[in-house]
Amino acid sequence: MSFFLEVLIGGLLAGVMYSMVAIGFVLIYKASGVFNFAQGAMVLFAALTFVSITERGVPFALALVITLAAMFALAIAVERAVLRPLVNAPPLSLFLATLGLAYVLEGLAQTVWGTQVHGLDLGISDAPIGAGAVSVSRFDLFAAATAASLVGGLGALFRWTRAGVALRAVADDPLAAIAVGIDLRRLWAIVWGAAGVVALVAGLLWGARVGVQFSLSLVVLKALPVLIIGGFSSIAGAIAGGLVVGASEKLAEVYVGPLVNGGIETWFPYVLALGFLLVKPAGLFGERSIERV
Repeated sequence: MSFFLEVLIGGLLAGVMYSMVAIGFVLIYKASGVFNFAQGAMVLFAALTFVSITERGVPFALALVITLAAMFALAIAVERAVLRPLVNAPPLSLFLATLGLAYVLEGLAQTVWGTQVHGLDLGISDAPIGAGAVSVSRFDLFAAATAASLVGGLGALFRWTRAGVALRAVADDPLAAIAVGIDLRRLWAIVWGAAGVVALVAGLLWGARVGVQFSLSLVVLKALPVLIIGGFSSIAGAIAGGLVVGASEKLAEVYVGPLVNGGIETWFPYVLALGFLLVKPAGLFGERSIERV
């Protein structure tokens, strides 16, 4: 039982890391209905910018502020250069635009910072903490606390600020929100800025875990089953989906993997997501779309 609990808790904490990336998708999808495939490239760009600045002798806190400003500037530039010209375009056109944007950001990062692999040390030990027969990674606990703080901050933004109320109105009915005078373009800039902050946090955590390298942008693929299971329009769903994916893949690898020669951890979340698409397409917390015909 202690071994089972250790695997389960480790999987849940790993799932928090997946949720960090998925939250960035949810923010933009809620406000604009756009699936931002460039979120993984934004994670890479943020992590690479931060670690490259710190390697030049800039203090940690100042590098964090500079990177945060860079992500805000990048987010606003993307909103004005990509979203505004395509405001009335079909969803597929917007998706393809974000796909192209992903390659542009990766190329820009390579041009500015180079292609070498960087190590990133946040000063958080990965040593295990023992609680009886169960041990948990300190870094995973830090990542979970960071995710909880981020979700709390985003929840406060959506619930108690004027921009948050406007964002919820746009998510419920964009045309009605525009009709009552809500500035959709301003809100998109805010949402992309928030997604840039989420990308920075996720980039730092993932960079400290696996190193800052260009394969970091592929973390977007891990977020896909999280979004399908949790729902594309719910921050709580992103967290729940991450926990489900993290726990299920670890348990499947340990208990089912030996029966199929291992390697199940990499593809089991996609099988689980496929099952959700067949049974509950909107996900755990997603809203089923209703169309009048």
